[in-house]
Amino acid sequence: MKRLSLLALLFLLAPIQAQESTAPLRVGMIGLDTSHCLAFAKLLNNTDDPKHVSGARVVMVYPKGSPDIASSVSRVPQYTVEIKKLGVEVVNDLEEMVKQVDAVLLETNDGRPHLEQVIPVLKAGKPCFIDKPIAGSLADCIAIFELAKHYKTPLFSSSSLRFSKGVQAIRNGSLGDVTGCDAHSPCALEKTHPDLFWYGIHGCETLFTAMGPGVATVVRTKTANYDQVTGTWGDGRIGTFRGIRAGKGGYGGTAFGTKGSGPIGGYDGYAPLLVEIVKFFKTGVPPVSAEETTDIYAFMEAADESKRQGFAQVKVADVVAKARAEATEKIAAAIAR
Repeated sequence: MKRLSLLALLFLLAPIQAQESTAPLRVGMIGLDTSHCLAFAKLLNNTDDPKHVSGARVVMVYPKGSPDIASSVSRVPQYTVEIKKLGVEVVNDLEEMVKQVDAVLLETNDGRPHLEQVIPVLKAGKPCFIDKPIAGSLADCIAIFELAKHYKTPLFSSSSLRFSKGVQAIRNGSLGDVTGCDAHSPCALEKTHPDLFWYGIHGCETLFTAMGPGVATVVRTKTANYDQVTGTWGDGRIGTFRGIRAGKGGYGGTAFGTKGSGPIGGYDGYAPLLVEIVKFFKTGVPPVSAEETTDIYAFMEAADESKRQGFAQVKVADVVAKARAEATEKIAAAIAR
């Protein structure tokens, strides 16, 4: 009888356990000053959306983000109204929000506050996706990844362009081994950030998705309306990014491989990125390595260093070494709190 009673109990509990295992993750959002906030919340929360991404739901948002970028600050009041319609609670205590969620989307459009904003998330051990740009400097980018490692908290950052079908096919061998790539994207500038961090990141992310990490030197050419940045990888391959500020921009480019060449594809929306984010939240396994993301931001920072040096070729290792020295102090200060 005891055995039958136990089996009966397990049978009764099974539906409850199944319901718990399939319940969407509770996600907290930091920042409410980019269109990504509403777009992500709609795709995750609205089950009637034809592109709905299941498995997670935005339940809270801490809206404070950029203190001084007008295009960001001006969005917050209306976005606050809109996100409440999606069933998201607006909160003013970041640490309390982190305690009540399973994972975090750091969406502040301004990369400069990201290091400060992510520290409570890392200390709480909650998986975190940081939207582009991961930070406002290469030093902060390095500090964020080192702190994530210190606190053993999974974290990744990416542009949505990384997960477009075209470049993912190339990444997975459709052209054979990639021997080079020319990528382009819009490249609006923001005076508070290194030039390519603000919008050029999209094309640079695509470039590195095709090429992988390992860039060794960078040289830049710049005019009022265009940027051309050429990277030479350590194995001799060449990859370029063209930033566009006049005429029709768009996203795309050409990759070259051992089996031929072909287009790298364009923008496929946010759903492919969100699928990867939800998978990451559940598994804790980042789909993009810290090393590759750091390499992207080193490439972009090296482009600014090339400009400062009269558009000379610069060694990426020198740029990284300088940033690591700056990051060391930031890391120590964060851990000492």
